[in-house]
Amino acid sequence: MDHLKISPLLLLGILFFFSNCQSQNKNTDRQPAVAGQFYPASREELNSALKQLFSKAVPSKEIKDVIAVISPHAGYVFSGEVAASSFNQIDSEKEYENIFVIGSSHHIAFEGASIYSHGNFITPIGTVKVNTELTAQLINKYSFFTDRTDAHENEHCLEVQLPFLQYRLKKTFKIVPIILGTQSTSICQRIAEALRPYLNTKNLFVISTDFSHYPVYKDAKNIDKATADAILTNVPNNLIQSMEKYESKGFSNLATCLCGWTSVLTLMYMTENNPNITFTHIQYKNSGDTEYGEKNRVVGYNAIAIALEEKKARTEFKLNDKDKKDLLLIARNTVIEYVKNHKTLEIDEKNLSSTMKTHCGSFVTLKKHGNLRGCIGRFDASEPLYKVVRDMAIASSTQDYRFPPVVYNEIPELEIEISVLTPMRRINSIDEIQLGKHGIYIKKGNNSGTFLPQVATETGWTKEEFLGHCAQDKAGIGWDGWKDAELYVYEAIVFGEKELEGK
Repeated sequence: MDHLKISPLLLLGILFFFSNCQSQNKNTDRQPAVAGQFYPASREELNSALKQLFSKAVPSKEIKDVIAVISPHAGYVFSGEVAASSFNQIDSEKEYENIFVIGSSHHIAFEGASIYSHGNFITPIGTVKVNTELTAQLINKYSFFTDRTDAHENEHCLEVQLPFLQYRLKKTFKIVPIILGTQSTSICQRIAEALRPYLNTKNLFVISTDFSHYPVYKDAKNIDKATADAILTNVPNNLIQSMEKYESKGFSNLATCLCGWTSVLTLMYMTENNPNITFTHIQYKNSGDTEYGEKNRVVGYNAIAIALEEKKARTEFKLNDKDKKDLLLIARNTVIEYVKNHKTLEIDEKNLSSTMKTHCGSFVTLKKHGNLRGCIGRFDASEPLYKVVRDMAIASSTQDYRFPPVVYNEIPELEIEISVLTPMRRINSIDEIQLGKHGIYIKKGNNSGTFLPQVATETGWTKEEFLGHCAQDKAGIGWDGWKDAELYVYEAIVFGEKELEGK
């Protein structure tokens, strides 16, 4: 439970909740389970309470295109103001296609997640419609989604969010109610993959969670700030590590840093590596800040808003034939100058196109009679492309540990190939890898390795062989090491001297 010191009336209601909740039958609307306990049971009293909470809450910060909010789910007398601060950030005039309301189960554990699809949700304010067509599609398509009603019967974490939506939004809406029963990060990743297509400005995600449970007031503030800060980084592993750190420190009475951590983690798996996503912290309080809470045993509440700035697509990066020829000439002349005279080629950039001055990563590959003779590159885009090609031409001809340095008399036998790289993006499933299109970068601890896109084409490897060889031969983490490593993909514009002959 998220309640702490409470009035006798609320306590009576809670006891009634645990002893007298009725089971839901299939094909019926989901009736309120915690009305009269977590929030007022009458329409008039509930609307009055909501009006008061929104009046005290942090007003809208005018964050454009909010696509998700993180909101607490305790009794309104404890967390209602912070929850209202979350909902104040959404556009009250907007008509959403779907509102995904997601929380982690407080009562039962099971693999995957349950989507309520047997009817609508009822609150004292009225009916909240469920998009039963979409819920059925998700359940039928993914094995980790079920329609078990027991996950929803006594669960409060979704129910308490709905009156805030009903009060705030002026247009009608439909929800997709999801309860996570899993404690598996890999299942959270799979759920994120299934829901990611809906993460856009047409939909809203409401993530229901409280923060620290039961430490003393001072400890709660420090723990909750650390957890919120980890969430704001939009790096899922930062949240996991922060929770592990604080939950292992032996804080008195600390039961968890984040009761809905699987729900928050699922959201972060959807949003990570998206440069157009921003997390904004709105408000923090804990139960010790209310007249009903005590300082020696508190629950923390944070309001966070997540926005998506749908930027106009940038002009696609392209190299014309002249750019490619100029880069290949730079690479060849660099090898000649460095191998013969041990000097770095001087380049007059006045004669180069703006494209060649764009900051990009690049690899330079040398082949001799069709066999690899050297290949080195870099991903970072800290220098103009022409300089990266020059530096990598030197490295591939003299610093590839797999081969002796190139000598001057073999330069005429070399064929040069250049790969210009697009920015890397992290992936959560190898299903996202397209052989021949994507290069891969595998990172585990201090070990890393990469294969360019053309490696898969040249070898004819399957996706698993592509990953296995990269993990084993390049990253040094063993054939199966990729399975628990960070995986990234990138694309490459690949061209060589033979390809451009006669052009």
